[in-house]
Amino acid sequence: MSDFLDRLSVFFDARIFDHNTGAGFFEAAPSPYLAVQEQHPENADRVRNMHSVLERGPIAEALDWFGAEPATRDDLLRFHTNDYIRSLEAIPANQTHWFSSTTLFGPGSFDVCRVSSGLALAAARQVWSGKAARAYALCRPPGHHAQPAAADGYCFINNIGVAIEALRSEGLQRACVIDWDVHHGNGTQEGFYEDPNVLTVSLHMDHRSWGPDHPQTGMANEVGRGNGIGSNLNVPLPYGSGNVAYLRAFDEIIAPAVRSHAPDILFIACGQDANQFDPNGRQIVDMEGFYQLGRRARALADELCDGKLVLVQEGGYAVSYAAYCLHATLEGVLSRERALSDPVAYMPDHGEGLDAVLAGLTTKRNAALKA
Repeated sequence: MSDFLDRLSVFFDARIFDHNTGAGFFEAAPSPYLAVQEQHPENADRVRNMHSVLERGPIAEALDWFGAEPATRDDLLRFHTNDYIRSLEAIPANQTHWFSSTTLFGPGSFDVCRVSSGLALAAARQVWSGKAARAYALCRPPGHHAQPAAADGYCFINNIGVAIEALRSEGLQRACVIDWDVHHGNGTQEGFYEDPNVLTVSLHMDHRSWGPDHPQTGMANEVGRGNGIGSNLNVPLPYGSGNVAYLRAFDEIIAPAVRSHAPDILFIACGQDANQFDPNGRQIVDMEGFYQLGRRARALADELCDGKLVLVQEGGYAVSYAAYCLHATLEGVLSRERALSDPVAYMPDHGEGLDAVLAGLTTKRNAALKA
């Protein structure tokens, strides 16, 4: 039994490298004024490093590797609308389509999306069936911005949403998603916003709405709708929040809400773009912070749902450091001492002013629940 509990199933397929997001002015179109264009931040190299650090790093001997079948059309339709899936299928396989100025669907991307969702779905099924205590899916493209009827923020298919809906067809009653990607998990929120049986939690930098493709604000007063009132929890933190803020928010706001919900399984939208070197984030969480988040996720799953824990890869765009932060996260999930040292962390983190920030978030949420 101890060997079973000390291992982690990892789901991976090299076809996720085939989603080609191109190069330009960061995530925008190429500039005619620059001699060197840079890769789009959501590029294959970032997940190549995640894959390699898990294969070569100190936790390698505790990992069991698996592939998965691509998600079927029926799988996708459990979360997404038929018209939306048809719109993805209608994009010619040899063409590039921009859903927004930052969200690129390249040749063959739909097939890669099905592979990515299949990995999350297989990881969830393995844990739900009891074949593994916990699992991690190395998915790409990411999924947490994908709404039931819209692509957004590099995301086309909501991998966690597809996995939860599949498990519900197999007996799952209550689920929880904790999303600590640096950006608001608006797609997952939207998909379950009226559902009292899925608690969606997003811990993110306070970036608000970024346009018509992302109308949700991520503010604390977005608490759910109809029967789902109370089943959405947003924890937007000020820019520059670091380890202390993230861990106190988890302990003081998130964990009590998850306990109250009493899920049968816990999903983590496992992004590392809150790290201190990420080009797409403005927070300063380091490897130790991610390690502690991983430990807390494991402890909460052990306490509430017999250890059933599924982590699904989301963002993380610092090509080297995000991979190290992933390794630290999974060291925490495995309840190991940290064996991979942080080669570059330097930012002091004292959490000044945090009491007022957390109290303000709670006040806004409570006011929305009473409205």
